[in-house]
Amino acid sequence: MYHAFHPGEVWLDTDGKPIHAHGGSILTVDGVYYWYGENKEHTDGKNGIWHWGVRCYASRDLYNWEDKGLIIPPNLEDASSPLHPTSMMDRPHILYNARTRKYVCWLKIMEKDGGQASTILTADHVLGPYTIVRTGLYPLGMSAGDFDLAAAPDGKAYYYFERVHSETICADLTEDYTNVTGFYSTHFPHHIGPPFVREATAHFARRGKHYLLTSGTTGYKPNPSEAALAETWHGPYTVLGNLHPGDPTDTSFHSQISSVFQVPGKRDLYIALADRWIPDHMEWDYHEYRKFFRKAFDPTFDDTYTDPGWIGDTELDTSQARYVWLPIRFEGERPIVDWLEEWRWEDYQ
Repeated sequence: MYHAFHPGEVWLDTDGKPIHAHGGSILTVDGVYYWYGENKEHTDGKNGIWHWGVRCYASRDLYNWEDKGLIIPPNLEDASSPLHPTSMMDRPHILYNARTRKYVCWLKIMEKDGGQASTILTADHVLGPYTIVRTGLYPLGMSAGDFDLAAAPDGKAYYYFERVHSETICADLTEDYTNVTGFYSTHFPHHIGPPFVREATAHFARRGKHYLLTSGTTGYKPNPSEAALAETWHGPYTVLGNLHPGDPTDTSFHSQISSVFQVPGKRDLYIALADRWIPDHMEWDYHEYRKFFRKAFDPTFDDTYTDPGWIGDTELDTSQARYVWLPIRFEGERPIVDWLEEWRWEDYQ
């Protein structure tokens, strides 16, 4: 049994197998924590498998997790399905809709033509079964990348997503959470392109304020995360700076945040849930990659750089991906994540 978090180390479930819930989040239902995410157990970068469905785990202490199986299994029969293992499905996010009494799951699908669309499913229980209700959705007519879902206490829900290689969008969801209403706001425009466009958006609220944590667009290669603060769901957001100022490598401790979990019963404990996608490549130099991306998207940028030996995301072995869960501390309103080799949530107020 585990009695503490050990960021970056291999994390086993109660059956002794590596946990596969990547790019995911935690829901609390009737006092039980449910951690769900991408199942990458077969994604070795060679066999063409991008995912093997969405897997979910249950826990009562946040340390020890029981495998509850594939709540959204891969579709092995239909190669055109967004759930086929070769489909580039990422970042499942689930909201419970009290009005419809449905669990609503959104998936990002990177399509073969280069666009990024959404697939939406619903279920009566957090563990499923989930039924597809919408595929090929380009919300607001936009190519939608990494995202987060969030709901207000009154039930109104919001969808934060990367308008691919352009800006961040906050869109209102319909009452059933399966589409957007058409009302939206835009944030963090970066016309140069990657790695300066923000992705992997994670929203959380604290003391009446709204926070967005984002990363730059360098794929599975890590880069510095950025925090932003607003008075309302739609902003405007003020950038507060690097979320990991104590990391000299500017790689967010070699990880990418997928969501933020506020621990129930704790006054001010928020955990940044992050993936260390490529633990076998801790030598990635973000500063050289920044020059690589800048040169690729900005022809006027003529600074010399060392070719980093580019490896595409489809060639990386993410079956060995690990987790970096760390507490967020606050300097006034600014969130900061420090490195800890070991820590316990019970030690926080």
